[in-house]
Amino acid sequence: MAQRRTRILSEMTWPEVREAIERGAGVFLPVGSTEQHGYHLPLATDVILPTELALAVADELDFLVAPPVAYGYRSRPLSGGGQGFVGTTSLQARTLMSLVEDVLSELIRQGFERIAVVNWHFENQNFVYEAACLALERHRGSSARILVAEHPFAELSEATMKTLFPEGFPGWDYEHASIMETSLMLHLRPELVLFDRAVDDASKRHPWYDVLPVPEDFVPASGTLWKATQASEEKGRITWEEIVAQFREAVVTELAGTGSPEAVRHER
Repeated sequence: MAQRRTRILSEMTWPEVREAIERGAGVFLPVGSTEQHGYHLPLATDVILPTELALAVADELDFLVAPPVAYGYRSRPLSGGGQGFVGTTSLQARTLMSLVEDVLSELIRQGFERIAVVNWHFENQNFVYEAACLALERHRGSSARILVAEHPFAELSEATMKTLFPEGFPGWDYEHASIMETSLMLHLRPELVLFDRAVDDASKRHPWYDVLPVPEDFVPASGTLWKATQASEEKGRITWEEIVAQFREAVVTELAGTGSPEAVRHER
């Protein structure tokens, strides 16, 4: 695959986008949040990571990367620290679904047939899936196909999990702003990580259920839900390589076209 001037849709001219559609290029829609990530990570962490994931395979598979959805569903205390932190700026579920549905519908209307929603914010799950369903219902005659990747790090290998969590895996809900996300950001965007401010923290209680109004002991003071100090750039590199490989395989498997296995092998 010849490398294009840019894969970022918003940086392209409309004739360039038209040419991409005509040759069968796909499009990624990253979806994240503007949410606190402890003392050490930026509010945009959940936007940066899915966008980087999309860009990591865009050239090889001939995809464009649409402007990300930078706001997500409300932060829940036991998986994101909750809404009480300054900077966390969230949407109601119906707003998020309408936004994602409208963007996907517009991409389909323009002629994109290979589309992947790349979500990172834990709380957006199900809502982006519903939005994709509704977008396709608007275009029943279209041949568009949408891959919904709501949790692209959910099935890491045993070896990678042991590297990340040598003391045992606490569960993805505890992992907010902790080992994995901090390690990935150290690998991908180290200039945005204030690692000297990273802390190990946890809520006093972490039950399997939620309570409203939110009890104070459900929320750690820092916003970090576990052991951020155990992160490293090396852990981030190992984990990122596996996440990218799994995402590439999913796109190649499910979104046939210029990114089909045969085409990818030919272009290499």
